[in-house]
Amino acid sequence: MTVTMDEVLNFIGQLQDAAQVAKVQEASARRLSVIDKEALAGIVAGRRARINDTLRPALLRGLTGTVQERNRTGTRAGFLLDEESTRILRRDPRNKYRIPEDMKRFRLPGNGIPVACLDEIEDN
Repeated sequence: MTVTMDEVLNFIGQLQDAAQVAKVQEASARRLSVIDKEALAGIVAGRRARINDTLRPALLRGLTGTVQERNRTGTRAGFLLDEESTRILRRDPRNKYRIPEDMKRFRLPGNGIPVACLDEIEDN
């Protein structure tokens, strides 16, 4: 038996107390967590990626490079810019990172980029 989204929403709308709604909310949060993990599973060390439009600061958006190690929880990853993105960041007037002229590839400092802000680039 398949349940439609309208039936699910109607069921939730008829729940009588906050505890019942909270159970639905907790189940939804668990499912979203699984979906997120599956969607981000391809963002592993060694893969090429692009920083997407959800990251702040904006000056890093669109830069490309190689994913480095992920943190203990898997939510953030180190990021090594490729040569072109290193050059772009070095020349950006908003840039606050010190990137020596002779440095070909720059690893972004700090605790890493949120994995959700990285889009995998398919190798050609």
